[in-house]
Amino acid sequence: MARKPECFVILADMRTGSNALEEKLNAYEGIVSHGELFNPHFMGKPNCTELFGTTLKARDQNPLDLIDRMRGATKDLSGFRLFSDHDARVLDHCLRNRKCAKIVLTRNIVESYVSLKTARATGQWWVGDMPKAKSGKATFHPDEFSAYTAERTAYLDRIRRALQETGQTAFYIDQRDLNDEDVIAGAARFLGAGDRRKDAKLRGKVQHPVPLSERVTNYLDMKTALAARDPFDLEALPEFEPSRGPNVPGYLICRTAPLLYMPVKCAADARVRRWMAAVDGGEDKLITGQTQKQLRQWKRKQGRHASFTVVSHPVARAHRAFCQFILPKEPPAFLGIRDVLIRNYDLVLPDEESEFDNDAHAAAFLGFLRFLKGNLGGQTSIRVDSAWASQVAVVQGIAGFAAPEAILHEAELPEELGHLARRIGIIAPDLDPPDDAPVLAEIYSDDIEAAARAAYQRDYMMFGFGAWRSG
Repeated sequence: MARKPECFVILADMRTGSNALEEKLNAYEGIVSHGELFNPHFMGKPNCTELFGTTLKARDQNPLDLIDRMRGATKDLSGFRLFSDHDARVLDHCLRNRKCAKIVLTRNIVESYVSLKTARATGQWWVGDMPKAKSGKATFHPDEFSAYTAERTAYLDRIRRALQETGQTAFYIDQRDLNDEDVIAGAARFLGAGDRRKDAKLRGKVQHPVPLSERVTNYLDMKTALAARDPFDLEALPEFEPSRGPNVPGYLICRTAPLLYMPVKCAADARVRRWMAAVDGGEDKLITGQTQKQLRQWKRKQGRHASFTVVSHPVARAHRAFCQFILPKEPPAFLGIRDVLIRNYDLVLPDEESEFDNDAHAAAFLGFLRFLKGNLGGQTSIRVDSAWASQVAVVQGIAGFAAPEAILHEAELPEELGHLARRIGIIAPDLDPPDDAPVLAEIYSDDIEAAARAAYQRDYMMFGFGAWRSG
């Protein structure tokens, strides 16, 4: 670190080697780590419920006070170990605090899983001498391992993202490096310590110095299950699309019913707006343009309410965006983007819409879909507009403020809106039929479907869309 920190934290988890790392760091002059200060059941070490003049109960009420007490108790640089199941308030504080040095300790996920299972089976979490070591074997359960992996990955992703967002760095160390004194010395220097060591004896010993084949009862089953996994995420769909905000001012609220609509642009939003207006008795009665603060106040005042968004088939939604914002020659069309598509992307668009027959319409729409594949993939200079951004990205942006209670599919909208209305005790008005479906049906083809699927792979996968069908 550029400046000497005020404290440090070892971000680790059970069975990653954090005891060993702590002992090795404590062997350096000027460094003292106080164990698991924020373990839900003790403070620092097992059975300890009072430390630095405070109690377990007081710690849970004001966890940051314990960090201040720790720092004031010694002239050395003080720190502690923090796991994924410890106080989340402390993790947030440490990740935001630039004066808190971070050491991130990781371990092979299979090794830590097996070690955790063995420790739970034997009841032995630490060994100080070989004669006291207990032997035991673990049984591998695929579903349990998947959940364990997901939790560990989410924890590390949270750390990584927080450091990226705040422009910080951490010292990363793997359990395999704990016997490399040069690496440990590097960690000590990262914390601002010198090379002087205390006359300290390392107490902890390796618990299970045997290969996994001797530690797992169903080792062959484990190998088979692990071979079927995708550790490199080869099946993941590429994401180059920019993230989106929630666009709270665009939300619609009924004045006479506890109903909140969080629109996805071009996804049946005009139909839903008319339906909401029918609920309220007129479009001029709908509430919109709210700030996040105002919307939170509305939510608190309403108590029980229904919030929803609507997703449309990617073909139908892209066609709406095309017809509203690309095809016309006057606002609200994006005339600048329209010109660029004609000039640089060979899109053939008419001077007058009346000159546009079905074949020309189909060819132009197909060209637009092919452009969208590159646009959403970060391969064009044109912005990704909310009218054609992937619905996954838009819904994720909405959830950044508050997740919608329901995500409705346009194809099932009459039934779904009726169900929503019954839940909040109102009579559902009739929903207008889609007015653009007949035009799309006349130009739709397998090529259009394939181009839409290529552009919107994540939407097809995440929302379960099949091929588009009229009506």
